[in-house]
Amino acid sequence: MSIKLKGITWNHSRGFLPMVATSQRFSEMNTEVEISWEKRSLQEFADEPIQYLAEKYDLLVIDHPWAGFAADKQILVPLEQHLPVGYLADQAAHSVGKSHESYNFDGYQSALAIDAATPVASFRPDLLERFEEAVPRTWDDLLTLAKRGLVAFPGIPIDSLMNFYMLCSTQGEDPCQQEDIVVSREAGLRTLEQLRELAGYCTKEMFDWNPIKVYEAMTSRDDLAYCPFAYGYSNYSRPGYAKNILKFDDMVRIGSYDKLRSTLGGTGLAISVRCQHVDTALQYAIYAASPGCQKTLYTESGGQPGYRGAWEDSEVNRRNGDYFKNTLPALDRAYMRPRYSGYLDFQDHAGDFVRDYMMRGGNADRVLEQMNRLYGESKRGNA
Repeated sequence: MSIKLKGITWNHSRGFLPMVATSQRFSEMNTEVEISWEKRSLQEFADEPIQYLAEKYDLLVIDHPWAGFAADKQILVPLEQHLPVGYLADQAAHSVGKSHESYNFDGYQSALAIDAATPVASFRPDLLERFEEAVPRTWDDLLTLAKRGLVAFPGIPIDSLMNFYMLCSTQGEDPCQQEDIVVSREAGLRTLEQLRELAGYCTKEMFDWNPIKVYEAMTSRDDLAYCPFAYGYSNYSRPGYAKNILKFDDMVRIGSYDKLRSTLGGTGLAISVRCQHVDTALQYAIYAASPGCQKTLYTESGGQPGYRGAWEDSEVNRRNGDYFKNTLPALDRAYMRPRYSGYLDFQDHAGDFVRDYMMRGGNADRVLEQMNRLYGESKRGNA
């Protein structure tokens, strides 16, 4: 009798192809198992409540801000109760930054970090050379380059909020550490103005762009040479993936502070508590997140691994233009956003206010008031 599992992931080569490839290989090694995958858009990946997905799918590729909700509602298999202690210890010891930790909420391990990401810098070496410009090293360098119209970054609401977090954290104040405010007025006003100024020098198209659209524009057009921060996609550093190759690197320094501390992303592989074949699903998860698979089949199939050994592997880096070793420092210092049960209500809407201010300016105090109101409501909703 065959065992059938159904999974849901997100609609990009990085999100879909490695799941298909690893499932195919797992089925070849376990001929009684069949795993099929469906995909959703990147926006749906961030927004769609996982309780509905967990009713329809056995395997879920999830975003770590859902960890608190998953623990609260107990809709995902608690992996710490099912996986070998040694296996989980190895995953933790070889995490890329806080990727593994991000799926653990009060001891409830909701997923394995199969994919790691944070906003990093990227550029077209050929265009910088053509325009006789160097790679920016400071925020002032970035502004100078942006004034030439050569810079773009993702400006949709979710990315605008993540960039707000980044600049606050970099400049000494992690967001959402207090019960009633997102950040202090001083930090919030400074960050909003920094984002507004930079965005003012960039193409207005970017306010409809997520990271993928930024990279597609950079690799297909010849007017955008540099992106200061967008969730990294190693695919665009690989020969043959796009018309032009991007080079990825760490980010600029700002003021008297060190390099930007961006907001952790990535994805995790989770199992629904409704799964009828949990043992088989666990075996697949163990395989997909294993060091050997992550360094070879997973990455070779378009994935961006979550296992540190893959990021440090010389052959993996050779095939990916040194994407992994160049950006690993940014992953290691990345800020981990909140994960409490009601957090997604805040994340879904707060970025609208940041984006609107970047586009049109206005009353920055009012923006912070609106963000604080949403934040308080999300916290009370969790009470």
